Amino acid sequence: MTDLFERPAVQGEQQPARSSRSEQRARRAAKKRRQRRRRRALVVLLVSLLVVGGAGYLLLDNASDLFGFDNPLEAKDFEGPGTDPVDVVIEPGSTGRDMGAVLTEAGVVASSAAFAKAFEENPNAGKIQPGTHTLLLGMSAKDAVARLVANDSRVETKITIPEGSTVAQILEKASSVTDIPVADFEAAMADTAATGLPAEANGNYEGWLFPTTYVLEPEDKNALGIIQGMVSQTLMKLDELGVAPEDREAVLIKASLIEREAGRDEDRPKMSRAIENRLATGMPLQIDAAVAYGTGNPPGYQVTPEDTRDASNPYNTYAHNGLPPGPIASPGAPSMQAVLNPEPGEWLFWTTVNYDTKETRFAVTLAEHNQNVEALKQWLAENGG
Repeated sequence: MTDLFERPAVQGEQQPARSSRSEQRARRAAKKRRQRRRRRALVVLLVSLLVVGGAGYLLLDNASDLFGFDNPLEAKDFEGPGTDPVDVVIEPGSTGRDMGAVLTEAGVVASSAAFAKAFEENPNAGKIQPGTHTLLLGMSAKDAVARLVANDSRVETKITIPEGSTVAQILEKASSVTDIPVADFEAAMADTAATGLPAEANGNYEGWLFPTTYVLEPEDKNALGIIQGMVSQTLMKLDELGVAPEDREAVLIKASLIEREAGRDEDRPKMSRAIENRLATGMPLQIDAAVAYGTGNPPGYQVTPEDTRDASNPYNTYAHNGLPPGPIASPGAPSMQAVLNPEPGEWLFWTTVNYDTKETRFAVTLAEHNQNVEALKQWLAENGG
């Protein structure tokens, strides 16, 4: 069968050519034109790359000045050793490149790339501490890393508050270290809401300024911030020990009594038990440190028989039963822990029998206590007391 779309050839009839010679020439010309266009496009692209590349190099070469980042093709560095001092702040969690960017902006090093390289080459670079550091303008990256590692460039102020310090002593110490007048601290403390002093303190900071070492950055050296930090530290410690807000004041009062009376950590739980035993039986506490505090004399004042008979002194634990109206000093963590974990026993009395070793003896009966007092008298006689 013949295909409907195909006509059979007739003998002698010439078939039509698939394409004329003119069409072939046209196609060859079009092909050549396309090839020429491609060659021209390639030339333009190459020229463009050269132009852009040159501009790009110039752009990178001046990137630090134009955009604030370093030329990745060149880690510029100063020869050092540096000129004028300048303070820079290393934020917590900063990487070597982060630090390099800060130091480059401050003019300490020539490029963050050079600093990052020196950072990677120093095996102790991970020890660099955050905070404010005083470096020099124009340092070599290697020297800048070494100085940061040594940590002798760090600008900080340390206030160390010993356990058993009173508010007056703490303010004097803080003022002497920071050069902030005591009056400024007192003014800041007038706003208890700002300092964070809790309501149960009844406006009294005694016992609420935690004794420890405080490290202050330059921006932290202000009266309000320092008092806030001390109060916050006390609250944090009480929370760690699981003290309920309604029990905080009583815990601090007892702990402050122990702090001022105990000379050794091993005696604190026993002293805590003796205090609890006296409170339970209604006996007056008869703690000289509380009486001395109430007289207004500085710590270390030796109370007199007249002091113990002065009922006008609310801290006179001879004349008044129960706890004094407030803490008498800032207790440390061991004294707080002793209040919460008194050692089992029936002790009612204690006395130090050796002021050099701080040896303290505990007694259940008055007769036993009197024997301990005689041992103290003998020590005093032998040591010029």
